[in-house]
Amino acid sequence: MSSTAWERKTEQTAGSRRMDLAVVVGIAALCALGHIATNGRYGFHRDELQFLSDARHLDWGFVSYPPMTPFLEHIGLSLFGLSLVGLRMFSVIAQALVIVISGLMARDLGGGRLAQVTTSLCVALSPLPLFEATEFQYTSFGFLWFALIAWFTIKLLKTEDPRWWLGIGAAVGLGLLTKYSIVFFIAGILAGVVLTPARRHLRSGWFWAGIATALLIFLPNLLWLVHHNFISYDFLKSIHQRDVGQGRADGFLLGQFIANANLVAVPVWIAGLIAYFRDRRYRMLGWMYVVPVLMFWVGKGRFYYTAEAYPMLLAMGCVVAERWLRPMPRLRRVSIESAFFVGIFAVGAYASARLVPLAASGPLRDYALSKNNDLREEIGWDDLVRTVASIRDSLPPDQQAHLGITVGNYGEQGAIEILGPAYHLPPPISTTNSAWLRGYPTPPPTTIIALGISAENANQIFTGCRLAGHNGNSLGIQNEESQYHPDIFVCGPPRKPWSEVWKEHKDFG
Repeated sequence: MSSTAWERKTEQTAGSRRMDLAVVVGIAALCALGHIATNGRYGFHRDELQFLSDARHLDWGFVSYPPMTPFLEHIGLSLFGLSLVGLRMFSVIAQALVIVISGLMARDLGGGRLAQVTTSLCVALSPLPLFEATEFQYTSFGFLWFALIAWFTIKLLKTEDPRWWLGIGAAVGLGLLTKYSIVFFIAGILAGVVLTPARRHLRSGWFWAGIATALLIFLPNLLWLVHHNFISYDFLKSIHQRDVGQGRADGFLLGQFIANANLVAVPVWIAGLIAYFRDRRYRMLGWMYVVPVLMFWVGKGRFYYTAEAYPMLLAMGCVVAERWLRPMPRLRRVSIESAFFVGIFAVGAYASARLVPLAASGPLRDYALSKNNDLREEIGWDDLVRTVASIRDSLPPDQQAHLGITVGNYGEQGAIEILGPAYHLPPPISTTNSAWLRGYPTPPPTTIIALGISAENANQIFTGCRLAGHNGNSLGIQNEESQYHPDIFVCGPPRKPWSEVWKEHKDFG
């Protein structure tokens, strides 16, 4: 081949790769625009209110999670204020990047445009990735860090360049700053190294440099944990016992098939898993899936804890499917491809109707609220704050001057702290998660508006309690607040000194 012909072929290949990437980026952009258009519906989720509260008290750690998510939310508050669309923008960006990275994984595994586009669509139209872009959750960023880990691992195994361990280590470190459950995926990485030919990297200084990078990034939070006697471990143990006791860990295996990835794509990701184990070079990624899934299954984790592992399986599965389809007659190949795409779009549309706030009113909204508890948890926080403000306004001036608002959970805490200033309400008094570490106000209040508590418990803790109002929402939606915390009380000071009350009430939720 002449040099001119070779250059022409190289230019065509480069142009094709750019076009492939442009299509994948286009898919991610369309998904992002769809979420931006709908994320302003309803209100903040209970969990988002906790992140917003912690974002106003930045630290190197929090009881219920590492510092990354509140830090990002702090930036969001600075940029967008209390904008639902703005504060959820980081989650949207994270999931858009996951879609692009998934397509790039397929490309680096040898897939052409069909494999790359199919991978991106399978990820974009899977229930968990769809959900992760609708709210600001630490799981949204856990998805991104593990997608990077998987992509960098493919790069490492493909190029044999051990410097990719630095990228893997950096992504692991960011993962540790985002959610502690990434340690199960770290176990999968280490098992994949030891149990496959990748064990040769144990002799590489770059492997150990990657570990050092991860530990260095994680170090500030580790020091915080040491300083606070690993309180987050106590929190995680308590929450796990609650989840198991309430049956939230049931259906773990079923969730791997119907929620973590698009249902129609199940044969694809299974083919990807098999292909990883059959391929000596990439076998490590098979263990990176199997080990955490087994650990979460045996340990009774919730099904979505493993969701971030599926993009790498879908990438390999789509490459396998593309190779399987290539020699087929055109009509048969097009028929199979068309049926598959119709299927994943149908499942994606159904998942969107259940998970995404597509409509502000009407049958589509009613359907979503009837099927999705998380969307119901976005309803009523403004109503709650207005009700508390009206109760405050009904009190005599001397009681208003020495008023405190106690809350029973982090959603109420965040609502009073974030939405309350518009009504000139005092900061909430909370014993839940990191709020317990912040303590009670000085001087302590003598009149209490008590939320999230039963009449019996209110009278046990405080003096002179009376029913002052009800917690509901103007839409009449049944959620945790309206069902389980319907009453609001006005009380006198606690029966015991505040210091004793604080010692007796270190709550996890």
